Amino acid sequence: MNYTISELIWLLLVYSFFGWIIETVVGTIKNHKFINRGFSTGPFCLVYGAAAVLMTVILKDLIGNPVFLFIGCGIIATVVEWFTGKFLERLNSHKWWDYSGKKWNFDGYICLQYSVLWAILGAVSIRYINELLLLFYQIMPQPFFRIFIWFLAVLITLDMALSIAAALHIKKAGPAPEAAIRAKRKAAVLTYKFGISIVGYVERRMKKAYPVIAETAEAIQKEGKFAEGCGFYKLFWLFFIACILGDITETIFCRITAGVWMSRSSLVWGPFSIVWGFAIVLATILLYKDREKPDRHLFLVGTFLGGAYEYVCSVLSELVFGKVFWDYSKIPFNLNGRVNLLYCFFWGIAAVVWIKGLYPRISGLIEKIPKLWGYILTWILAAFMVVNMLVSSLALIRYDQRAGGPAAESGWERIIDTHFDDERMQQTYPNAITK
Repeated sequence: MNYTISELIWLLLVYSFFGWIIETVVGTIKNHKFINRGFSTGPFCLVYGAAAVLMTVILKDLIGNPVFLFIGCGIIATVVEWFTGKFLERLNSHKWWDYSGKKWNFDGYICLQYSVLWAILGAVSIRYINELLLLFYQIMPQPFFRIFIWFLAVLITLDMALSIAAALHIKKAGPAPEAAIRAKRKAAVLTYKFGISIVGYVERRMKKAYPVIAETAEAIQKEGKFAEGCGFYKLFWLFFIACILGDITETIFCRITAGVWMSRSSLVWGPFSIVWGFAIVLATILLYKDREKPDRHLFLVGTFLGGAYEYVCSVLSELVFGKVFWDYSKIPFNLNGRVNLLYCFFWGIAAVVWIKGLYPRISGLIEKIPKLWGYILTWILAAFMVVNMLVSSLALIRYDQRAGGPAAESGWERIIDTHFDDERMQQTYPNAITK
C-alpha cells in the first residue's frame, strides 16, 4: 500500500498525541502531579509518531507476517529511542532518561523490556489501528481536513524549533546578556525580550518535566580555532567531505567488483554521495562521546545502526522518488533487497575506522582552516549543496513522471526536462529502477 504525504502526517500527529498521553500519564503517576513529559510544549511526543510512521512505511511488506512484523517494530522503535536519547544528550550534555538500573540495557537509553513493549504496540498499531485511522482520515471532509493537518504540522515544527532553542539555552551557563539588550534599538529589544520570554516558558516546562537537564553542562565551549568541537561548522565539513569520499569509494568498489566505471553520485552536479554524508554526520553525533569505548562496542553499534539507516534510506527514496537505487536481492542474507548482512558488517567496520582513525585527523585538518575563510566557504558550499539537492530532487521526480506519464505542463517541468533528460539521468543514476 502506498501512502500520501498527508496521510503520513496524519498518522504522525495521532501517534504523537497517543505517545504524549502515555508519557504524561506515567509521569503524573510517578510525580503525583501533572507533568507534561513531551519534548515539545504542545500535546505531542514526536518520537512516538516518528517511530509509527517509520514502521508504517518500512514494514508495509511485512504486515502479513506477524513474526517479522514484531521483530521489525522492535528494531525500529529501539533505534528511534536510542537515536533520540543521543540527540537530546548532544543538545544538553545530560541524559533525559536513564535505564542503567534495568537489566539488559544498552547505553542507558534502551533496554530489552521496553523494546519488547514497543514491538508489541507497534505490531498492533501497524496491523490494526492504522486501518481505522486511515479510514477516519478518508471520511473527513476534504480539502479542509488536509489543510488542518498541514496547519498542525507547521505549528508543531515551530514548537519543536522553540523547544530546541530552549534546550540549547538551558545548556549555556550564566544570565541573559542584559548589556547587549540595552545596546540594541528599542524595537530590537522588545523583539528579543519577547523571544526570550517564550523560550523561558519552554525552559521552565522542560526543567519541571526533566529536572536533570537544568544542571550545568560539563562541556566548556572552546574558542580560538575554526569549527572547534563538534558543532554545526564541523559537522557540515564532515558531511561535505564524506559525500565526496563516499562517491569515490563506491565508484572504485563498482570498478573492482563489476568491472565497469559508473556514476555513484546522489546529485546531478558533482561527485556527492548524500547517503555517505548523512551517515558520517549521524555516526559522529551518535558515537563521538563513545570514541574511547572498545572497538567491539563501536562495531556492534555501527553494524546495527548502519543497516537500519541504509534500509530507511532505501524505503524513503522509493517513497519520494519512485526509484530503487540499489537492490541486494541476489546477495545472501538480505532483507527485502534493501540491506544485507555483509554490508551491515561493512557499516560496523566503517564506524570503527571512522571514529578511531579518520575522524581525529580530518577534524584536525578542518580546524586549520582560517576562521574568516572557513565561515565564508561554509555558507557558500552550504547554499550550493541545498540548491544541488533541490534540483536533483526535482529532476528525479520528473524522471519518474516521464516514465509513461503526461508531458510537461508547468514551466519548471519544461526546464527540468530540457536540462535533465532521460539520457542524462540514466548516466547519473544507472542503477535506478522504476517501481
